Amino acid sequence: MSRFDYDLFVIGAGSGGVRASRIAAGYGARVGICEESRVGGTCVIRGCVPKKLMTYAAHFAEDFSDARAYGWSVGPTSFDWPRFIAAKDKEIDRLNRIYLSLLSNAGVELVEGRGVFIDRHTLKVGERLVTAKTILIAVGGRPFVPEIDGREHVITSDEAFHLTSLPETIVIVGGGFIASEFAGIFNGLGSKVTQVYRGDALLRGFDDDVREAVTTGLRGHGIDVRLECGIQKITRARPGSFSVHLNSGKILPADQVMYATGRFPHTPGLGLEAAGVNTDNRGAIPVDGFSSTNVANIYAVGDVTNRINLTPVALHEGHAFADTVFGNRARSCDHRFVPSAVFSNPAVGTVGYTESEAREVFPAVKIFRSRFRHLKHTLTASEQQMMMKLIVCRDSDRVVGLHVVGQDAAEIVQGFAVAVKSGVTKAEFDATIGIHPTAAEELVTLREPVET
Repeated sequence: MSRFDYDLFVIGAGSGGVRASRIAAGYGARVGICEESRVGGTCVIRGCVPKKLMTYAAHFAEDFSDARAYGWSVGPTSFDWPRFIAAKDKEIDRLNRIYLSLLSNAGVELVEGRGVFIDRHTLKVGERLVTAKTILIAVGGRPFVPEIDGREHVITSDEAFHLTSLPETIVIVGGGFIASEFAGIFNGLGSKVTQVYRGDALLRGFDDDVREAVTTGLRGHGIDVRLECGIQKITRARPGSFSVHLNSGKILPADQVMYATGRFPHTPGLGLEAAGVNTDNRGAIPVDGFSSTNVANIYAVGDVTNRINLTPVALHEGHAFADTVFGNRARSCDHRFVPSAVFSNPAVGTVGYTESEAREVFPAVKIFRSRFRHLKHTLTASEQQMMMKLIVCRDSDRVVGLHVVGQDAAEIVQGFAVAVKSGVTKAEFDATIGIHPTAAEELVTLREPVET
């Protein structure tokens, strides 16, 4: 009989942890998993799923406006925030039950509470001690709010999903994908939105043309985007009303102040030092291609490793870990050409290198780019433009970057990502017949490079 309670114990029942535990159990391992909150993790409970539902809700105002241009008579409309939140919560509850069933049906034991290391094989979960031959850390990340005067007055994305009412005015601090997505959400639902960011363009790390297109698009929807702008302090003017003091001396009034200034790995208090597990200066756990930490029996997947912080990546890492350790099938994680999306308004879909990255990696590149008005908006008052861009390695003719900004960007890029991942060439793009009339056909009709 094994001297351990489990062959595998997983800390964190989010996407990566649940996938790893189920696959390992399928290989015959005795598996336990703990969770301090709700099973499903960031994506299902307080991330991409509820946020995407909010994005859908926010687009209806635009749809009602567009409908009139197409001959529809649209009567008075109004938005009921509490009714929407109740519907959203009902769906999240349903998904939570599905995740619980997935664990139960796989024979994985759920232990409620946060796992804390006692040593490399022992954890304390609540009042219970558990031992495991192998331990997987999949605790994800949490929103980060800097030490600023008045930080106790702000909310993060976690709280934004549970506000009791829709704010009339909101200041969103940050320039990343979460800040930009929520700016579009609150704007679409009727709030007056100011987005404040200290950088010179939104979406740091994305292609420069994408960054410019999103910034222009958000402003076109009436969002007050303020760049190269810092926060000095936040004060409460009266209950439910705040003042955001900018470094410039200006003061922005707001019913809510939301910080979306990044997420940090949820490792504080995990007891990693007791197990000898290394972390970096952000608290992330360094791992190799097989998700191994510096301690032989301890692994980590998902956002806690700060590799590519996306749910499908965590799923892939968790599955590969289980195959490697319990399935006798060594499988490393391939993080090249991972597609991603930003559900801002306008939306973004992207896969591969940005232009600046490609120019550093390849001897020479060709750039193909197009900006155009979507066919749908030829009858509406919208001035929104789509932007599509291909980055091609000149020597191999391989498409190494593909970027789309505009309607259905993520849906478009998901399909093209298969081709880019497989090494598609520009000549193969050119040989492909487009579907007309669609926006996506633009990607196979780009003929003349704008830069080489």
